[in-house]
Amino acid sequence: MTKVDIISGFLGAGKTTLIQKLLKDVYQNQQIVLVENEFGEIGIDGGFLKEAGIEIREINGGCVCCTLQGDFQVALTKVVEDYHPDTIVIEPSGVGKLSDILAIVQSVEGLELNSYSTVVDAKRCAIYHKNFKEFFNDQIEHAACVILSRTQEVDDTKLQEAVDIIHELNSDVRIITTPWDELSAESIYQAMEGSSNGFVELEEHEHDHEHHHDHEHHHEHEHEHEHDHHHHHEHEDPNAGLSEGNRIHLPDHDHEHHHHHHGEHDADEVFDTIGIETINRYSIEEIESALSKLGNHIVRAKGIVPNHDSSWIYFDYVPGDIDVRSGSPAYTGLITVIGQEINIEEIKEIFGVH
Repeated sequence: MTKVDIISGFLGAGKTTLIQKLLKDVYQNQQIVLVENEFGEIGIDGGFLKEAGIEIREINGGCVCCTLQGDFQVALTKVVEDYHPDTIVIEPSGVGKLSDILAIVQSVEGLELNSYSTVVDAKRCAIYHKNFKEFFNDQIEHAACVILSRTQEVDDTKLQEAVDIIHELNSDVRIITTPWDELSAESIYQAMEGSSNGFVELEEHEHDHEHHHDHEHHHEHEHEHEHDHHHHHEHEDPNAGLSEGNRIHLPDHDHEHHHHHHGEHDADEVFDTIGIETINRYSIEEIESALSKLGNHIVRAKGIVPNHDSSWIYFDYVPGDIDVRSGSPAYTGLITVIGQEINIEEIKEIFGVH
């Protein structure tokens, strides 16, 4: 049996950082396959993790729910058959639902659920609980262990607020509140494993994925909750006027969704995502300046871009926090922006993509 460790968490919570810590100190003598489920056209985390010597298989697609119900299951089966790893580490999309991931892992033969944990940003727990209940709460409700990140950056009152929210959503969950720098990777991993009792009984989760491509005759089945904020899809060609070497990627929304999730939504109905491939060169100061111009409607941005001096810049952004550092080259400059009501022209202007 191949063990499975699921490390979920909302956008920018710190999943990749935690996985890097575990790869270095816990998984080093095992054959590990990391399976990522990226939301958006461009998968960037693979570039962040490749130096760890890990086999990475990214499953990209604008519709997370559809990806999970199709490609993701196939990918897991193929990983088991082709690699026979000791452990599969699954890093779901930040807007993926842990309940969906658990159901799919449970459906693949030869897998043993070893741990299923969620990373929660202590600084943003309350605001994400308020604004993104459907996705954020699901990840907590179905976790056996919650690993709070950035606890060293909050006071006791805010930390207690986060703990209270988590316990309200999941009274039995184990919560790690100690700053990561004070804990060994092994101690974190032991807490993750010790919280899990194998597969849990999942509530009946309907995924009636009927993709009616005859759009003219099926408008009566539209979701009751219309999210008319994908105004960037009005652009017939987001790459119009761009210089050679720059390219904008948008999710494919040509098909309509008729999932009948009892009021639930897919991530691509709630969040907009823009992927940019660019040959532009930036300085660290230029990237910091660009990220400072992103509004609170942007919940996540990350990228790998070339510097003017031929080195490469890696950056991460969540509202209120910017991390810019050096890293290895990518095949081209990559920028991903995720949020609500994103304006393409504004993003192009902020990053100087012409």
